[in-house]
Amino acid sequence: MVDTQDWAAGPGAAQRARSVLAAAWSCGVTADGAREEYVGAHSVTEDAGVLLDVPEDSALVAAALCAPRGEPSAVLEFADVAPVPVRGRIRARVWLAGWFTPADGPLLFRPLRVVLRQPSSAVLIDLDEFTAARPDPLATAEARLLTHLADAHPDAVERLTRLVRPESLYAATRVAPLAVDRHGLTLRIERTRSDGDVRLPFHTPADDIAQLTERLHALLAQAAAARPRTPGPVRGITSQGDSGG
Repeated sequence: MVDTQDWAAGPGAAQRARSVLAAAWSCGVTADGAREEYVGAHSVTEDAGVLLDVPEDSALVAAALCAPRGEPSAVLEFADVAPVPVRGRIRARVWLAGWFTPADGPLLFRPLRVVLRQPSSAVLIDLDEFTAARPDPLATAEARLLTHLADAHPDAVERLTRLVRPESLYAATRVAPLAVDRHGLTLRIERTRSDGDVRLPFHTPADDIAQLTERLHALLAQAAAARPRTPGPVRGITSQGDSGG
């Protein structure tokens, strides 16, 4: 959910979906009315196929391979879970409908339809755009980066709230780093009965961790130059935050 701060540019829907697939550790597979969950079993090819390493005797995969031609044989679901504990921890979901095909080793899944659902909307992504897109360069490092920021540098999170409009911080009880990509850092502002997200844009996109470090230092420098908010500081993230899903 977007708060009153202006919402800065971010990744498009196709790149967002590819980033979810790249970073997700698990996926759900539904075929012929049956659903199975696989953990650490998938990888994504350059052309957006999904390789799934599953047991050879899986009934679900057998059903997928025997589906009538012309119909999607399975639906794959991926969840994008915020690495830092916050309320409403699912940031997005991606559904792929398509075909399993035999391959050497893992099964190869080819998507025919791609849907990205975020808290504000659901988007049907053009298949050519999805195939051509590449994950955000920080996608696979995001979880480690955000948890380090939250656990080791809560003072920095606190200082960054100086860049947030006062009305967005009204009645805030906690501020946590929610997401980061090459374009900016998103903070989750929690209140007693509601939440809001505020995005702090980088002055130029970051393509690797070294560049991200420089962009975060630039934001902190801006925050240091800003006048302190009133009233007193908002409580930052702690190591024992709310882990609601």
